[in-house]
Amino acid sequence: MYIEDEPDIRLVAEIALAQVAGFNVKICKDGNEGLASINDFKPQLVLLDVMMPGMDGPQILNKIKALDEFKQIPIVFITAKAQAEEIAKLKKLGAESVITKPFNPMTLGDNIRTIWRNHHESKQ
Repeated sequence: MYIEDEPDIRLVAEIALAQVAGFNVKICKDGNEGLASINDFKPQLVLLDVMMPGMDGPQILNKIKALDEFKQIPIVFITAKAQAEEIAKLKKLGAESVITKPFNPMTLGDNIRTIWRNHHESKQ
């Protein structure tokens, strides 16, 4: 699942994740749509834009982590703010990892696979 407010980025991400990487992905335009879809879609990982109107990425992370079924789900922020202190802040909030924008659509799927694998290896 990828929650992103920018239509162009949603389109590139959908192509990168579904067509290039072969993932079954749900793309949501905002936090409300993502939260409404999460129980039915049951993602194994959530990608979140940090800055969105209404509910921002950290607020969505908190709401997802409050759901019993998704307490342990890896959440990855995608942000244009790549400063070390911002990345550290997002990880302290509970993010598994941070990917910077603009991301490379040809390698996004491989990056997600690595993050997901590392998350599950660390839990064993």
